[in-house]
Amino acid sequence: MNKTKELPSKGLSRDSLFTNMEEVRKNDIKWKEGKAFSLVFHGGEEISNVIKDAYCMFFSENGLNPSAFPSLKRFENEVVSMTAKLLNGGEEASGTMTSGGTESILMAIKTAREWAKENKPEITEPEFIMPISAHPAFNKGGHYFGVKVVTIPTRGDYRADVKAMREAINKNTIMLVGSAPSYPQGVIDPIEEIASLAKQNNLLMHVDGCVGGIVLPFYRKLGAKLPGFDFAVDGVTSISVDLHKYAYAAKGASVILYKNKDLRRHQFYVTTEWPGGMYGSPAVLGTRPGGAIAAAWAIMNYLGEEGYLKLIGTIRDTTAEFIKRIEEIQGISVAGDPDMSVLCLVSDELDIFQVGDAMAKKGWHMDMQQEPSGIHLTITAAHAGSIDEFFADLRRSVSEARGLGSKISGVKTSMAKGLLKSLPKNMVSKIVKNEGKNIGAGDSRPEKMAPMYGMMAAITDDKDRETLVKDALDNLFTPKEEDGYRQ
Repeated sequence: MNKTKELPSKGLSRDSLFTNMEEVRKNDIKWKEGKAFSLVFHGGEEISNVIKDAYCMFFSENGLNPSAFPSLKRFENEVVSMTAKLLNGGEEASGTMTSGGTESILMAIKTAREWAKENKPEITEPEFIMPISAHPAFNKGGHYFGVKVVTIPTRGDYRADVKAMREAINKNTIMLVGSAPSYPQGVIDPIEEIASLAKQNNLLMHVDGCVGGIVLPFYRKLGAKLPGFDFAVDGVTSISVDLHKYAYAAKGASVILYKNKDLRRHQFYVTTEWPGGMYGSPAVLGTRPGGAIAAAWAIMNYLGEEGYLKLIGTIRDTTAEFIKRIEEIQGISVAGDPDMSVLCLVSDELDIFQVGDAMAKKGWHMDMQQEPSGIHLTITAAHAGSIDEFFADLRRSVSEARGLGSKISGVKTSMAKGLLKSLPKNMVSKIVKNEGKNIGAGDSRPEKMAPMYGMMAAITDDKDRETLVKDALDNLFTPKEEDGYRQ
């Protein structure tokens, strides 16, 4: 296919257009086959058809002005209400829909900042405290809104160290953060202890339930013994919940919930001085796709409690089978004791990144993690049908990681670590700059991830690490000839 960076002089026919689009997507991850362990949550064709039809029904509607579309206003209010009820929100609980977990988390930080202006006016340099396992969206939000992020360590079980959090509280603290569960190892932070600490110090307390906000209530209904994680915990003031994950809504749909409407008011942005009229916005986005709002409402009503119990029951059973089979493979294990369907594979014997690279070559998409080094699995309903294939490939990949071919990659990784630790800083920066030109160039992920993470582990300067990642992003978003562009 001959793609260009310029608008074509003549449009393509419908048939040619979609033929070309199918050709372009042929190298995408095969998520319908259960080969993706992040990014896409597939509940089957029946669910996909419901959300597609609902989305298309409201494809052109705009959530910017709910008064123009009372249908969207109703859908959003009912989605917020249903989600809050699942999480034991009382009659005063409120919230808004957002485009995703990042926007929901940003809104929680913005709300805390504005709340502090009103309730703690003496604070001019606000801070919030979170465990190192909390999602990077919190760092992004702190950066965007000028709120300092104070990071505390996790305990040996990967849960937030509340003692360290207590010691980090100072006169500028406005909010504490916990995850239910944290993304890296799938464990619930001690929310009850953190919320109690927040209440004692007159602070807000946010629970990041973007991954678990839908799953955990149904795990509990299915009999799981879980620690407190929602509004039933005294001191929890806000919760973020992604609907386009385990609620199986269309992208992008998330909810930010507050204990009461007074807190939510701090999230809103209003200006009354614009010549175009008075302007009010509930969250970051102005224009909001009506389709995402409608599809979230549609799937929640379509599935209902009975449908979610069945779907999440399948996820729970699939997760248990994954853990059982992982324990049978020598050399790898599950980190910690996950509270739901989020796992991290680690190894004391192998370079786990080489295992991940071998799996990527076999068509499986999994995220790499660090500290500890690991492979991340977010298990969904789609994986119930790919268990045998996954573990056949995982066993082969573990064997390959023990073999001679993978040792070459391991040597490269070890050399990177040893070399970088022994060189002067200015030379390390030059190596990082040169290596960054290659990362993300072309379809080289399988060959690059193990050495790259080895290099990242050896770089001690934060600026050099940041440079490496920014170079990778630059390469990813730069058109290349192999992508079908003419240079």
